[in-house]
Amino acid sequence: MHRLLNNNNHKTEQMVLALLRHGESIWNEEGRIQGQKDSPLSGKGRKQAHNWGKFLRNHTIDLIIASDLGRVRETVAIIQQLCHSIPVEWQRDLREQSWGKWEGKTFQDLKGEQADELARQIRAGWDFRPPEGESRKEVLQRALAVMQNILQTYPKKRILIISHEGVIKSLIYHLAGRAFLPEEKKLLQKRQLHLLVEKNNTLSLGPLNIFPSFMDEQK
Repeated sequence: MHRLLNNNNHKTEQMVLALLRHGESIWNEEGRIQGQKDSPLSGKGRKQAHNWGKFLRNHTIDLIIASDLGRVRETVAIIQQLCHSIPVEWQRDLREQSWGKWEGKTFQDLKGEQADELARQIRAGWDFRPPEGESRKEVLQRALAVMQNILQTYPKKRILIISHEGVIKSLIYHLAGRAFLPEEKKLLQKRQLHLLVEKNNTLSLGPLNIFPSFMDEQK
Protein backbone atom coordinates (compact mmCIF):
# COMPACT_ATOMS: atom_id res chain seq x y z
CA MET A 1 0.00 0.00 0.00
CA HIS A 2 1.15 3.52 -0.67
CA ARG A 3 2.82 5.35 2.21
CA LEU A 4 -0.16 7.76 2.43
CA LEU A 5 -2.14 4.97 4.13
CA ASN A 6 0.67 3.48 6.19
CA ASN A 7 -0.09 2.71 9.82
CA ASN A 8 1.69 5.05 12.19
CA ASN A 9 1.16 6.86 15.45
CA HIS A 10 0.99 10.39 14.10
CA LYS A 11 -1.86 12.02 12.22
CA THR A 12 -1.55 12.64 8.51
CA GLU A 13 -1.14 16.26 7.44
CA GLN A 14 -3.56 15.90 4.55
CA MET A 15 -6.80 14.15 3.76
CA VAL A 16 -6.49 10.98 1.69
CA LEU A 17 -9.46 9.33 -0.04
CA ALA A 18 -9.06 5.72 -1.17
CA LEU A 19 -11.56 4.76 -3.89
CA LEU A 20 -12.54 1.10 -4.20
CA ARG A 21 -15.22 -0.60 -6.30
CA HIS A 22 -17.48 -3.23 -4.73
CA GLY A 23 -16.69 -6.90 -5.28
CA GLU A 24 -17.88 -8.65 -8.41
CA SER A 25 -21.63 -9.36 -8.42
CA ILE A 26 -23.66 -12.11 -10.08
CA TRP A 27 -24.78 -9.64 -12.77
CA ASN A 28 -21.16 -8.54 -13.31
CA GLU A 29 -20.32 -12.20 -13.84
CA GLU A 30 -23.17 -12.51 -16.37
CA GLY A 31 -22.20 -9.28 -18.16
CA ARG A 32 -25.46 -7.55 -17.24
CA ILE A 33 -25.76 -3.80 -16.74
CA GLN A 34 -26.71 -3.16 -13.11
CA GLY A 35 -26.94 0.59 -12.73
CA GLN A 36 -29.08 1.13 -9.64
CA LYS A 37 -30.61 -2.33 -9.71
CA ASP A 38 -28.85 -4.94 -7.64
CA SER A 39 -27.60 -8.48 -7.52
CA PRO A 40 -25.61 -10.22 -4.76
CA LEU A 41 -21.86 -10.68 -4.82
CA SER A 42 -20.58 -13.75 -6.61
CA GLY A 43 -18.23 -16.20 -4.89
CA LYS A 44 -15.35 -14.40 -6.59
CA GLY A 45 -16.70 -11.04 -5.41
CA ARG A 46 -16.86 -12.21 -1.79
CA LYS A 47 -13.27 -13.40 -2.04
CA GLN A 48 -12.21 -10.05 -3.50
CA ALA A 49 -13.83 -8.20 -0.59
CA HIS A 50 -12.23 -10.57 1.93
CA ASN A 51 -8.79 -10.04 0.40
CA TRP A 52 -9.17 -6.27 0.47
CA GLY A 53 -10.22 -6.50 4.12
CA LYS A 54 -7.12 -8.55 4.95
CA PHE A 55 -4.99 -5.97 3.21
CA LEU A 56 -6.64 -2.80 4.53
CA ARG A 57 -6.56 -3.90 8.16
CA ASN A 58 -2.81 -3.30 8.08
CA HIS A 59 -3.23 0.32 7.01
CA THR A 60 -4.80 3.45 8.46
CA ILE A 61 -8.45 4.01 7.55
CA ASP A 62 -10.45 6.36 9.79
CA LEU A 63 -13.85 5.99 8.13
CA ILE A 64 -15.65 4.13 5.35
CA ILE A 65 -18.10 6.15 3.24
CA ALA A 66 -20.08 3.94 0.89
CA SER A 67 -22.93 3.67 -1.57
CA ASP A 68 -26.08 2.27 0.01
CA LEU A 69 -26.75 -0.30 -2.74
CA GLY A 70 -26.76 -3.96 -1.72
CA ARG A 71 -23.60 -5.10 -3.50
CA VAL A 72 -21.63 -2.36 -1.75
CA ARG A 73 -23.23 -3.16 1.62
CA GLU A 74 -22.12 -6.79 1.18
CA THR A 75 -18.59 -5.67 0.32
CA VAL A 76 -18.42 -3.35 3.33
CA ALA A 77 -19.73 -6.06 5.67
CA ILE A 78 -16.99 -8.47 4.59
CA ILE A 79 -14.26 -5.83 4.91
CA GLN A 80 -15.55 -4.86 8.36
CA GLN A 81 -15.22 -8.45 9.58
CA LEU A 82 -11.48 -7.90 9.28
CA CYS A 83 -11.38 -4.16 10.09
CA HIS A 84 -13.71 -4.10 13.10
CA SER A 85 -13.13 -0.59 14.39
CA ILE A 86 -13.84 1.38 11.21
CA PRO A 87 -17.18 3.23 11.28
CA VAL A 88 -19.35 3.41 8.15
CA GLU A 89 -21.41 6.22 6.65
CA TRP A 90 -23.87 5.35 3.85
CA GLN A 91 -24.32 7.80 0.98
CA ARG A 92 -27.17 7.50 -1.51
CA ASP A 93 -25.36 9.94 -3.81
CA LEU A 94 -22.53 7.42 -4.27
CA ARG A 95 -24.90 5.02 -6.06
CA GLU A 96 -24.00 3.82 -9.54
CA GLN A 97 -25.15 5.74 -12.60
CA SER A 98 -28.76 4.98 -13.43
CA TRP A 99 -28.89 3.14 -16.76
CA GLY A 100 -32.66 3.43 -17.05
CA LYS A 101 -34.18 1.03 -19.57
CA TRP A 102 -30.81 -0.62 -20.21
CA GLU A 103 -30.49 -2.05 -16.70
CA GLY A 104 -30.56 -5.83 -16.73
CA LYS A 105 -29.46 -6.04 -20.36
CA THR A 106 -26.06 -7.11 -21.69
CA PHE A 107 -24.05 -5.08 -24.18
CA GLN A 108 -24.61 -7.93 -26.61
CA ASP A 109 -28.36 -7.33 -26.19
CA LEU A 110 -27.89 -3.62 -26.90
CA LYS A 111 -25.71 -4.25 -29.96
CA GLY A 112 -28.48 -6.44 -31.36
CA GLU A 113 -31.46 -4.29 -30.38
CA GLN A 114 -30.21 -0.67 -30.32
CA ALA A 115 -26.82 -0.62 -32.02
CA ASP A 116 -27.18 2.91 -33.45
CA GLU A 117 -28.30 4.41 -30.14
CA LEU A 118 -25.54 2.62 -28.25
CA ALA A 119 -22.92 3.94 -30.68
CA ARG A 120 -24.33 7.47 -30.40
CA GLN A 121 -24.19 7.38 -26.63
CA ILE A 122 -20.64 6.05 -26.58
CA ARG A 123 -19.57 9.01 -28.73
CA ALA A 124 -21.31 11.45 -26.35
CA GLY A 125 -18.53 11.33 -23.75
CA TRP A 126 -19.65 13.12 -20.60
CA ASP A 127 -23.15 13.46 -22.06
CA PHE A 128 -23.59 9.67 -22.27
CA ARG A 129 -27.12 8.99 -21.04
CA PRO A 130 -28.96 5.64 -21.35
CA PRO A 131 -32.69 5.92 -22.14
CA GLU A 132 -34.48 7.18 -19.00
CA GLY A 133 -31.17 7.09 -17.12
CA GLU A 134 -28.60 9.60 -15.89
CA SER A 135 -25.83 11.33 -17.76
CA ARG A 136 -22.23 11.02 -16.60
CA LYS A 137 -22.30 14.76 -15.86
CA GLU A 138 -25.15 14.19 -13.42
CA VAL A 139 -23.28 11.34 -11.73
CA LEU A 140 -20.23 13.58 -11.41
CA GLN A 141 -22.20 16.43 -9.86
CA ARG A 142 -23.71 14.29 -7.10
CA ALA A 143 -20.35 12.60 -6.45
CA LEU A 144 -18.58 15.97 -6.25
CA ALA A 145 -21.17 17.16 -3.73
CA VAL A 146 -20.29 14.17 -1.53
CA MET A 147 -16.57 14.94 -1.90
CA GLN A 148 -17.09 18.58 -0.93
CA ASN A 149 -19.00 17.54 2.18
CA ILE A 150 -16.19 15.12 3.08
CA LEU A 151 -13.59 17.88 2.70
CA GLN A 152 -15.53 20.12 5.06
CA THR A 153 -16.48 17.46 7.61
CA TYR A 154 -13.42 15.21 7.89
CA PRO A 155 -10.24 17.28 7.50
CA LYS A 156 -6.96 15.33 7.60
CA LYS A 157 -8.73 11.97 7.77
CA ARG A 158 -7.97 8.88 5.69
CA ILE A 159 -11.23 7.66 4.23
CA LEU A 160 -12.11 4.55 2.23
CA ILE A 161 -14.85 5.24 -0.32
CA ILE A 162 -16.54 2.08 -1.59
CA SER A 163 -18.70 2.76 -4.61
CA HIS A 164 -19.17 1.79 -8.27
CA GLU A 165 -17.20 1.91 -11.50
CA GLY A 166 -19.25 4.76 -12.97
CA VAL A 167 -18.84 6.97 -9.90
CA ILE A 168 -15.13 6.27 -9.48
CA LYS A 169 -14.36 6.82 -13.17
CA SER A 170 -16.37 10.05 -13.22
CA LEU A 171 -14.41 11.50 -10.29
CA ILE A 172 -11.01 10.44 -11.59
CA TYR A 173 -11.69 11.36 -15.22
CA HIS A 174 -12.87 14.78 -14.08
CA LEU A 175 -9.67 15.38 -12.09
CA ALA A 176 -7.57 14.04 -14.99
CA GLY A 177 -9.31 16.26 -17.57
CA ARG A 178 -10.55 13.30 -19.61
CA ALA A 179 -13.27 13.59 -22.27
CA PHE A 180 -14.67 10.10 -21.55
CA LEU A 181 -14.22 8.98 -25.16
CA PRO A 182 -13.30 5.43 -26.24
CA GLU A 183 -10.12 6.45 -28.09
CA GLU A 184 -8.50 7.85 -24.93
CA LYS A 185 -5.69 5.80 -23.43
CA LYS A 186 -6.88 3.58 -20.60
CA LEU A 187 -6.30 5.23 -17.24
CA LEU A 188 -7.73 2.83 -14.65
CA GLN A 189 -7.08 -0.87 -14.22
CA LYS A 190 -9.85 -3.25 -13.21
CA ARG A 191 -10.74 -3.59 -9.48
CA GLN A 192 -7.80 -1.66 -8.08
CA LEU A 193 -7.48 1.03 -5.43
CA HIS A 194 -7.08 4.70 -6.36
CA LEU A 195 -6.04 7.57 -4.09
CA LEU A 196 -7.15 11.19 -4.09
CA VAL A 197 -5.31 13.70 -1.91
CA GLU A 198 -6.34 17.06 -0.51
CA LYS A 199 -4.35 20.26 -0.77
CA ASN A 200 -5.73 23.71 0.10
CA ASN A 201 -9.23 22.21 0.42
CA THR A 202 -9.10 20.83 -3.14
CA LEU A 203 -8.82 17.22 -4.26
CA SER A 204 -6.24 16.07 -6.79
CA LEU A 205 -5.12 12.73 -8.14
CA GLY A 206 -2.81 10.63 -6.02
CA PRO A 207 -1.40 7.21 -6.94
CA LEU A 208 -3.78 5.16 -9.10
CA ASN A 209 -4.09 1.41 -9.73
CA ILE A 210 -2.75 0.19 -6.39
CA PHE A 211 -2.99 -3.59 -6.30
CA PRO A 212 -1.08 -5.97 -4.03
CA SER A 213 0.56 -8.84 -5.88
CA PHE A 214 -0.97 -11.55 -3.69
CA MET A 215 -4.41 -10.61 -5.04
CA ASP A 216 -3.59 -11.14 -8.73
CA GLU A 217 -5.93 -14.10 -8.98
CA GLN A 218 -8.97 -11.98 -8.12
CA LYS A 219 -8.89 -9.75 -11.21
